[in-house]
Amino acid sequence: MWTSYYTMARKEFVRMIRIWSQTLLPPIVTTSLYFVVFGSFIGSQLAAIEGFSYMQFIVPGLIMMSMITSSYMNTVSTFYFAKWQRTLDEILVSPTPNWIVIAGFISGGMIRGLLVGTLVLIVSLFFTHLVIHQLAIVILAGILTTMLFSLAGLVNGIFAKGFDGISIVPTFVLTPLTYLGGVFFSINQFPEFWRIVSLFNPILYMVNAFRYGFLGISDVSIAMSFSILIAINVVLLGLTVYLFKKGWGFKN
Repeated sequence: MWTSYYTMARKEFVRMIRIWSQTLLPPIVTTSLYFVVFGSFIGSQLAAIEGFSYMQFIVPGLIMMSMITSSYMNTVSTFYFAKWQRTLDEILVSPTPNWIVIAGFISGGMIRGLLVGTLVLIVSLFFTHLVIHQLAIVILAGILTTMLFSLAGLVNGIFAKGFDGISIVPTFVLTPLTYLGGVFFSINQFPEFWRIVSLFNPILYMVNAFRYGFLGISDVSIAMSFSILIAINVVLLGLTVYLFKKGWGFKN
């Protein structure tokens, strides 16, 4: 079982390093543009938020946004192409348990998400001075979030019936929720109605948990943030195990 898991995880790591210009470079370039446009140009005209400059405020959110996108897209694309090219069949006919197969796929997404997040963090140091309030919360929030979106990407890959199926969710669901998840603003600046509406966005809790680890500030309860993160992970993991057991979307 260890050999099976190691082989799958190593394959994903080698693949993303081999094509680094497609897997690692784009989020770094995109986030750097956010730093320049929103942080330097627009942020210089805005007042500080809870004692931190606007650039410092948005850095944790932008790191989290890059981690979310990278972990999700890595898993959904890897699983769908494995299903489309029939290489998934070779794994399924082996004596590898389903939970090892699931762990192998989501590990690839988590590795890419955490690696991209680390690289974006390094790049952010060229734009602002960043502090770390509690390193343990930063690491835990990063691991739970990349795991969550790796699982979500795997579920999307299972249901996808074509190439369009792996882009619908990121375009029409993931991107709007991310932009409205407190990356560029504090919901405390909203009118009461929109602040309440924002509380139904799960990404808000992930971004704020991550931001609390860096700056020590948050718009929502940290305990609630981690409770929601863990609960969604458990639900998605249970759904993924069920779909694999039934062979939904990839077994005749």
